[in-house]
Amino acid sequence: MNNPPETPLLDKVKLPSDLRKLPESDLIQLAAELRAEMIDAVSVTGGHLGAGLGVVELTVAIHHVFNTPEDRLVWDVSHQCYPHKILTGRRDRIRTLRKEGGLSGFAKRAESEYDAFGAGHSSTSISAGLGMAVARDLKGTGNNVIAVIGDGAMSAGMAFEALNNAGAMDARLIVILNDNDMSIAPPTGAMSAYLARLASGRTYMGIREIGKKLTAYLGKTVDRAITRAVEHARGYVTGGTLFEELGFYHIGPIDGHDLPTLLSVLKNVRDNAKGPVLIHAVTRKGKGYAPAEEAADKYHGVSKFDVITGAQAKAPANAPSYTKIFGETLVQEAREDDRIVGITAAMPSGTGLDIFGKEFPGRTFDVGIAEQHAVTFAAGLASEGMKPFCAIYSTFLQRAYDQVVHDVAIQRLPVRFPIDRAGFVGADGPTHAGAFDTAYLANLPGFVVMAAADEAELRHMVHTAAVYDEGPVSFRYPRGNGVGVEMPERGSFLEIGKGRIVKEGSKVAILSFGTRLAASLSAAEMLDSAGLSTTVADARFAKPLDHDLIRRLASEHEVLITVEEGAVGGFGSHVLQFLASEGMLENGLKIRPMSLPDEFTDQASPEEMYHKAGLDAQGIVKTVFAALGREGAAKLFRA
Repeated sequence: MNNPPETPLLDKVKLPSDLRKLPESDLIQLAAELRAEMIDAVSVTGGHLGAGLGVVELTVAIHHVFNTPEDRLVWDVSHQCYPHKILTGRRDRIRTLRKEGGLSGFAKRAESEYDAFGAGHSSTSISAGLGMAVARDLKGTGNNVIAVIGDGAMSAGMAFEALNNAGAMDARLIVILNDNDMSIAPPTGAMSAYLARLASGRTYMGIREIGKKLTAYLGKTVDRAITRAVEHARGYVTGGTLFEELGFYHIGPIDGHDLPTLLSVLKNVRDNAKGPVLIHAVTRKGKGYAPAEEAADKYHGVSKFDVITGAQAKAPANAPSYTKIFGETLVQEAREDDRIVGITAAMPSGTGLDIFGKEFPGRTFDVGIAEQHAVTFAAGLASEGMKPFCAIYSTFLQRAYDQVVHDVAIQRLPVRFPIDRAGFVGADGPTHAGAFDTAYLANLPGFVVMAAADEAELRHMVHTAAVYDEGPVSFRYPRGNGVGVEMPERGSFLEIGKGRIVKEGSKVAILSFGTRLAASLSAAEMLDSAGLSTTVADARFAKPLDHDLIRRLASEHEVLITVEEGAVGGFGSHVLQFLASEGMLENGLKIRPMSLPDEFTDQASPEEMYHKAGLDAQGIVKTVFAALGREGAAKLFRA
């Protein structure tokens, strides 16, 4: 008689408390089941695959050893937290990942008590973890705090600021360096694992604490001497590191897929650590799924895919992406001007600078996840007559705002800022939505702020930025494909501060800034059919504003609608400020600024997000008739 199949271990784990009941001998099987579940789920939803596969064993080990959620677990960036979500009560919803109303693709405090700190951008985990550790000590609760950070995120200065602060405070904090790309010092098998266990154990840490207690009677100078002697002695065994100089116990490198070693090290640290500890775990992106292991870059973020073959679903043939248009156009410009250089902060393919880098490797600079440095580095290049294009996502550029102000704008240095991911970004949700760049750049004196209405306009703006050398300039464009307009062979120079009339009318004027132009034209067709002759204009510039164009639209139309895919305080606010200063709001003009809602909008498809925000054609029409009142609305419905 055949025995019934055993229940998968993963089915027995609803929460980490269930995981902690399993014997350690079962955890390797559990990790295999967890990896298979994640692959299957992401094949349906798309999302970040490689990073999560690389931390399966680490995730299992952390939740087995530590008493989460009382022990705080902070994931840096948190795109690797899908296995964590499966183990923390969200397995039944994991196939809603990144969908409207579903699970976020990142850690999110509002989603689960196990998500101790929200993320989406990099290099925040150690700072947040240190804050939690200090709060714990002030409250006297005694729980552990664990921050997991990747080697890429360690390239940001903020991570080292936090390490320096934590080491100086001698705070009890556990940092796990998930080294999945650039193995600083790769493990060397059994001896490395043994040394890691030894270094994390009671003997070594006890010697260091004894030295500290002894010198309490002898003064700080002797304390430092003994402490450094112990560290130097350990250095002969495990190798001294920068982390030790910053005040951390440095353990590793260890194999991040070796569960017995992980469990041993984590338990030793949990039970014996008195100050800050850094555990260096070497992992492999895409671990356990051959297509992802062989092409980690292509499987970092994926669309839906076939689990057997690894083939990803292809988007339908359409216009080229804005990102591709930018990269190809920059190459065109750079062929004509050898002063053009490209700068990216660890996002060459995401920004299109990989296209530029293939032709001009010596003029392409990837500075790592270090946006502040990228901006000031670009300023230095500009100060010497180069033409730097510092390509950074809208939300990532927020991280370098002081540098934009102090190092670029005040000195009027001609740094060019191509700003990708402007507006809603769909499944990546609020942490990546480009809502604020127009507002935070257009208020800076001397800045030229542009937005491309379509892919042809983007080509013109790249050329304009390359030619304009009087000060800083930015141009924004969204994620995704263009609208299919005819493309010019080369870009043309746009007169600074001048927009264009796209469609002439007489009753209603729609002034669009950015890629809502297509929706504005669709809205104009609907309004024309209802008997409301509509003008549509493309502003092109939020700064300097086209004053002549705005005066004309305001004086010749009954209704003026401004439309932008940015936050309140951006383009529409600048138009209102100008009209108020000109006294043009006192003549019966009905003006309605349309912008992104004053909220952090959760993930959905971009189309649905724009619909809910009222920034599609239907929403623009509704805004026009709301401005006209009931009579106008009735006329529309009769039509």
